[in-house]
Amino acid sequence: MLAGALLWLVTVVVTIATSNANLVPTLILLGSFLVPFSVVLFAAERISSSVPVASLMLAFFVGGVLGVLGASVLEAPLSSGGLGGFLLVGIIEELVKGVLLVVIGRHLVPKTARQGALLGATVGAGFAAFESAGYAFNAALGNGGIDLLSLLQTEVTRSVLTPLGHVLWTAVLGAALFAASRDGRRYRFTAGVLLAYLLVAVLHGLWDSMGGISTIIAIVSTGNVVPALSSGTLRPGTRGEVGEITTGVYVLGLGVISVIGGLTLRGIVRHHRPRDRAMSAQHAAARQVFTDEGIRQAGSPHP
Repeated sequence: MLAGALLWLVTVVVTIATSNANLVPTLILLGSFLVPFSVVLFAAERISSSVPVASLMLAFFVGGVLGVLGASVLEAPLSSGGLGGFLLVGIIEELVKGVLLVVIGRHLVPKTARQGALLGATVGAGFAAFESAGYAFNAALGNGGIDLLSLLQTEVTRSVLTPLGHVLWTAVLGAALFAASRDGRRYRFTAGVLLAYLLVAVLHGLWDSMGGISTIIAIVSTGNVVPALSSGTLRPGTRGEVGEITTGVYVLGLGVISVIGGLTLRGIVRHHRPRDRAMSAQHAAARQVFTDEGIRQAGSPHP
C-alpha cells in the first residue's frame, strides 16, 4: 500500500507540473483502487485455501463491476431524496452486494464467520473501487476544464472512508451469512442473516444522508429554523457557527455508524469463533486424510 501511495503522489506531482490531461485517468485509477485493492491483498493472505487468489481477484473486479451496474439499474427509477431515498439506496446496494457474495462464495469451505467477513470485505472493496472512480471522474469535470483539486479531495476523502463504508458493511453481511451456514458448507437464510442485512442497509442509508442530517441539526441548534424555512437564509452572524456544528455532527455521525458496524462485525466473529475453529479443524483433518489416501494409492504397486 505504501508503494501505491508513493506512486499516486508522484503521479499527482507530475500531473500538476506538466498539466498533462492524459495522466488524469491514471490518477483516478490509482486513487480509487489503492485502498480497496489493499483490502483484497489482506484477505488473500487469510482466507481459506479452497478459494484461490484468482477467485478473489474475480470477486473484486467482476463483483465490483456487476455491483455498480446492478445498483445503477435498480436505483435509476428513484427520484426521491432525503433520508427515505438514501435508505432505499442502502437497501438496493447492500442487496446487490449480498447476492454477489452468495454466488461468489458458494464453493468456499468451510463457511465460517471469519471467512465470510474476508470475502464480504473483498466484494465490498470492489464495489467501493469502481464507485469511487465514478465519483472522482465527476469531481474532475469542472466548468472551465479539469478540476484537479476537486478530484484529489474526492479521492483522499473516499480512500480514508472506504474501509469504514462498503468494505465494513459487506464484511458484516458476509460474516452473518457464513456463520448461519449448515455444517460450514450450505447456506441458510436465517433471521440473523436478515437482521444483519437490514442493519447494514440502514447504516448505509444513514451514512449517505449524514450530510443532510448534520445540516438540519446545526440549523435547529442555532435557532435558524424560521429564517431557513421562510426565506432560505440564516440569521446574521450564525453562518460560521452553523458550518462548525455541521462539520462536527457529520464527523461524529460517521464515527458512530462506523463503531456500530465494527462492533457488530467483531461480535459476530467472536461469538462463532469456537464453532468456526472446530469446523476448520475438521476440514483440515478431512483434507489431510484425503491427501494421505491419494499418496498411498499413488505409491501402491499396480497388478
